Formats: sequence, C-alpha cells, structure tokens
Amino acid sequence: MSVPVLGFPVTRVEKSRINEIDPANIQFGKHYSDHMLLARYEDGEWKQPEIVPFGNLSLSPATTFMHYGQAIFEGVKAYKDPQGNPVIFRPYDNLKRMNISAKRMAMPEVPEEIFVEGMKQLVELDKDWIPTSEGTSLYIRPFMVATDEFIGVKPAEKFLFIIITSPAGPYYSKPVSIYVQDKYVRAFPGGIGFTKAAGNYGMSMYPTLEIRKMGYDQILWTDGFEHKYVQEIGTMNVFFVIGDTVVTPNITETILEGVTRDSVLTLLREKGITVEERPLSIDEIEAAYQQGQLREAFGTGTAASIAPIAKLTYHEDEMELPPLETWKVANWLKEELAAIRYCRKPDNHGWIVKV
Repeated sequence: MSVPVLGFPVTRVEKSRINEIDPANIQFGKHYSDHMLLARYEDGEWKQPEIVPFGNLSLSPATTFMHYGQAIFEGVKAYKDPQGNPVIFRPYDNLKRMNISAKRMAMPEVPEEIFVEGMKQLVELDKDWIPTSEGTSLYIRPFMVATDEFIGVKPAEKFLFIIITSPAGPYYSKPVSIYVQDKYVRAFPGGIGFTKAAGNYGMSMYPTLEIRKMGYDQILWTDGFEHKYVQEIGTMNVFFVIGDTVVTPNITETILEGVTRDSVLTLLREKGITVEERPLSIDEIEAAYQQGQLREAFGTGTAASIAPIAKLTYHEDEMELPPLETWKVANWLKEELAAIRYCRKPDNHGWIVKV
C-alpha cells in the first residue's frame, strides 16, 4: 500500500533485510538498504517521484542506455552525528555536478526537490541502515539512465532517475600500489572526462584488469597527448606532497571536479598549507622522489575519502613513499574530514545537511 510519507508517496517493505548485515564486517557495495527512490522523465517533464522497496527493474532489451551509454551517476555519503541523527555531506554540490553531467550527455537536469529532498526522505526512511563505527557510512548512489525503447542513434526523450543506498565500510583497507599508465587514456579534451558518465568507468576496466595482474591496485592516468601529465588515479583525484607544498592537477575538461577534492583544498588552505593547482608531469614527480622531496601521495573521492599511495611505478622506476605513520598532511586531512562528517566538530562551511 502506498502512503504519503514526508512528501513523496512511499511503499514500505513488508520486512526489513537489515539483520542480514554484520555491523563488524561491512564491505563496500555489497548490500543495499530497504528502499529506493524512482522518478521518471517523460513528455518533457518530471513525473511524481516515489519511494519503493529496493528491487529489480523491468526494462525492454531495446532500452537506450543499454546500447548507447546515456547514463550518469553520483556518489554521496550519509553519516550519524553523536546524537544519532542522520546527516548528508555536501549533496548540493553533487546535484550541481550531476546536472553538469546531464547537460553534456543530453539528459534533463534533475530538480533540487527530487535530488536533495528525495535523498533526505530516503535516508530518513532507512536511517537504521547508517552504520556508526569509525570509517563507515551510508553510501548514496543517485543515477539516471535513458529509457526510450528505441535502438536508433538519437538523444533519448525518456529517462529514469533512481537513488539507492548501501551501508559501506572503508573502500581501501591499506595504502594502494599504483601503476602510472602511459598507453591507455582516460579522457581527451572535447570528451566527457569531466562528467560522471558510465562510459568513463567502463573504458577503464580492461587497463585496470591488466595492471592488477601485474600486482598493482590502481592506475594513475596521464594525458592523451604527451602521456606525461598526471590526471586522475583510478576513480579519484590525486594529490602529491612535494617538499612543503601540496600539488594537484588543475581542473580541465579531462578531470572530474571532485567534491572531496574541493573539501581537501579548502581545509589545506585554511590551515595555511601551500597548495598549487597546476599541470604536474610524471617527470617532475620522479625528480622530486630522487631528491627526497616526494613525501606523500594520495587519492581523494567520496567512496575512498583519503586513499594513501604506498608506491608508484613508472616503467621500471619504483617510487616507494615513506611509511604512512610519518605522513602529516594526508593523516591530518583524514581525521579532519571525519570529524566534520561525523559532526564531532563544528561545520563552518555549510557542508553538513541535516535530514
């Protein structure tokens, strides 16, 4: 039975699956909460969103996104404050970025009342699924796909927007080993590298599979022309501590403008740490390593938060970073971000949205 709850029609599950979760062993992306939000776009407008039990979708084999990749997504996280109230970290920034992706992929923009308000309602309904141990969260995955039943190549006219949630533990359990990629390319100018489009991630699977056979965890992507300017690491933005300066590639149309990246830059500058956003070549990184100036390297992203890099390999050159316990920047950032996200210290930036 559908009943109005908090604004959108809600169909509740008959029985929660929350007892299937082991709070002491939460793996990223393995389990999904009881409910999901659905909203359809047809005839040039968004229809009434609804919250329903999490479940499979029924789609035609001719559905557009299956053939032409008209699909985008976002990643957001919810936490509980010390009083047990659910909060969401920077959802308005994710909405802004999703609509940038939507425009580039010829898809309709998602209204705030569906994206943010719908997310808040969904999190409130499934708030018992938010884990509370350190390093855990409720991962929120909003996504949109084209749903025309038509296999001709043209921009779709029908779309489905969905939000699902998943209790999540740490994305990486230890510092990662990185292979610097100068054969395969993640993105070119004029492409979709600045969006969170499904195709960006699909094309990375084979190169990632190859480097994992070699014993590495992730790829450090380089530019498509000279194959020497670093761009992203796996699905994350990347930072290097060279001497007393933190350097990260500047945002271009081939690099995703990460929400965690922006949070990190804000915190670093507030602390008075010198930060440079600029082109950064692997040659400069190698030179800094040889001079003993490469002190830390880490990825940033919603899923992983702060992911320390243990080792970089470029051709035959292995660059092993100092022991993690000696790091000052990444360890401080991880603690500072966690304190804000779990509401253990005041949010002076308007990042925390109460549910």
